[in-house]
Amino acid sequence: MAGDNGHVAKEFRQNRAWYRFVQFQTRQFFRIGFGMTVTGLENVPRSGPVIIAPVHCSYLDPPLVGCVVPRYMRFMAKEELFKGFIGWAITSLGTFPVARGTGDTGALRIARSTLESGGTLLIFPEGTRNDGETLNPLQPGVLLLADKSAAQIVPVGIAGTHRALARGGKLKRAHLTVHFAKPFQVAELGISGKALRGAFNHELARRLVEATGQAGLEIKTPDETPSRASSDRS
Repeated sequence: MAGDNGHVAKEFRQNRAWYRFVQFQTRQFFRIGFGMTVTGLENVPRSGPVIIAPVHCSYLDPPLVGCVVPRYMRFMAKEELFKGFIGWAITSLGTFPVARGTGDTGALRIARSTLESGGTLLIFPEGTRNDGETLNPLQPGVLLLADKSAAQIVPVGIAGTHRALARGGKLKRAHLTVHFAKPFQVAELGISGKALRGAFNHELARRLVEATGQAGLEIKTPDETPSRASSDRS
């Protein structure tokens, strides 16, 4: 794993200037094209391993969050996006693919290396976009990575992207708001063993709902509504 960490550190140095350039241009795009408000940015730790864990309502969420976080981040994204120009572009910014629902060991190795080298990783806990009304059930990735690395987890609420680019909809103007909540660690729950996953998912979902409310969007946790068919995911 030490070799992986060295590779990640080298990659960070090589990509930093390009990353910052794209980050600035993307920030300008959102500010001018939509209007953007960012709150709670002081809650993002400036050092040590950090997992940025946003709610996920739209394809706009990754670039929106990525353009305002002051730290260089790596992104985990579904493998279907890694085609053509888009695939090249997101790979050049440190994004790496994950085969959802397969326990992708390659993606997990990159994610662990990023955190073990003290880096920042963006993961959407839901794994896929929700409908703007209810969180999807949380996937195990955040817990698995945070528990082993002792990373701090920053829940992120987002409002406006569900209107600007809804699932199946067209792009339109809407004010966008991002709220970064206070970070927490798995160890703070004081729970271990089989009960940990349920307790962690409940706590993270609660914090995501609260952060999203702070951003201006009221959203429910999965246990507040009947479950939806997995075929509705995308």
